[in-house]
Amino acid sequence: MGMNDTPSGERVHIGFFGRRNAGKSSVVNAVTGQDLAVVSDTKGTTTDPVYKAMELLPLGPVMIIDTPGFDDTGELGLLRIRKTKQVLNKTDVAVLVIDGAEGPDDFDRQLVTLFQEKEIPYLVAVNKSDLPGFHGGPGENEITVSAVSGEGIAALKEKIAALAKTDSGKLRIVGDLIHPSDFVVLVTPVDKAAPKGRLILPQQQTIRDILEADATAVVVKEFELRETLENLGKKPALVITDSQVFAKASADTPRDIPLTSFSILMARYKGFLDTAVRGVAAIEHLKDGDTVLIAEGCTHHRQCDDIGTVKIPRWLRNYTGKQLSIKTVSGTEFPEDLTPYALVIHCGACMLNERETRYRMKCAADQRVPFTNYGTTIAYMQGILRRSLEVFPHLLAEIEE
Repeated sequence: MGMNDTPSGERVHIGFFGRRNAGKSSVVNAVTGQDLAVVSDTKGTTTDPVYKAMELLPLGPVMIIDTPGFDDTGELGLLRIRKTKQVLNKTDVAVLVIDGAEGPDDFDRQLVTLFQEKEIPYLVAVNKSDLPGFHGGPGENEITVSAVSGEGIAALKEKIAALAKTDSGKLRIVGDLIHPSDFVVLVTPVDKAAPKGRLILPQQQTIRDILEADATAVVVKEFELRETLENLGKKPALVITDSQVFAKASADTPRDIPLTSFSILMARYKGFLDTAVRGVAAIEHLKDGDTVLIAEGCTHHRQCDDIGTVKIPRWLRNYTGKQLSIKTVSGTEFPEDLTPYALVIHCGACMLNERETRYRMKCAADQRVPFTNYGTTIAYMQGILRRSLEVFPHLLAEIEE
C-alpha cells in the first residue's frame, strides 16, 4: 500500500486551532514541511478546515486538520465556531497555537476548556519566539516555537507523537478470533457500487487482518460458497459474509461453522457493536408517526447509498408495519439534537475515525435515544442477528434476555 492508501478512519487526526493571526497556518506548514494552508497577512484567511493526509515522522500516517481562526466575529464567526467544534469531535490530538507576543486570551482559554471537556490530549504551541516582544514561559502542556526560525518545531512533533501513541491500543477486526493457519472464507457479492473488480474498504481491511494473523483468506462470491466449503478439504474457522447476502450464506454454511458479517465485525472494530445490539431492539417499539434517523458517514463515494436511502427504510416499514417518517443525513451533518428521533441507525462508519464514532454514540446515549447500525439492523430484521453474534457469546446473551 502506498503512503496515501491508509484509510482516513485509521489515521491519527491532529487538529491545529487558534485565533486568527496567531500564526497557526505557518506552524502547520513548519510541522508538516509542506504548504498546506493559505498564509497571508489578512486576518482569518482560512475559512474552512483544511484536511491533509500525510506521513508525519516519527508518527506515521496522520490526518492534519488546519481550522479557521476561532475568534471570528459576526454571523460567519458563529458558524465557524460550530465547525471548529465538529472538527474537535474527530481530533485525536489538539495543538493550540497562541501568539507569544500577545499572550493567551479568553478565546484561547475557551479552546483549552473544550479540549478538556472532550478529553482530547492537547499541546499549546507558543509561537513567534523569534520576535522581540515575545514573552512565553512554557507552562503546563506548553512548548515554545517559531514558525519563522523553526525553533521548537522538531520538539513539537515529538510531543505530538508521544501524545498520539498513548491512545493506540488498536482493536483487531477479526485477528483475535482466529489462529495461525486457519482458513477464513469471505463471501463478497461483487458490489455494483464498488468500481469494477474492486473490494470495498471493510473487505480489504478484513483480508489484511486475516493475513496479519498468519491465517488464509479465501474470497468467494455468494453463489460459489457451498461448493467452496465442500471442496476446501479443511473446515474453515469462520465464514464472514456481506450482510446483503446473509440469508443465502447462512443457508449454505453448515451450523457447526461459525458465521458472521463484515458489518458486525466492523461495528465491533469501531467500538459500537455492544451499543448497536442493545439499540436494535427499539425497532420492536416503533409506533406510527415515529421518526428514524439514518446517518451515513461518507458523502464523496456514497457506497452505502441505496442501503441507507432505499433498502433500510423499505425493510423497516415492512418489518414494523408502521407509518414511519425517515430522515437521512450524510457526511459530517450529524444533528446535535437527537431528541426528535425514536431511533438512530448509523452506517458502518468505515470513513469515520473511532473518536467521531464514539462521539456520535455518546450524543445518542446522553439524550437517551437508541443507537444502532446498518449491519445490526439488517441482521435483526432478517432474523439472522442471533447467528451472526454466536462468535460473541456475551452479546448473544443481551438479545436473548
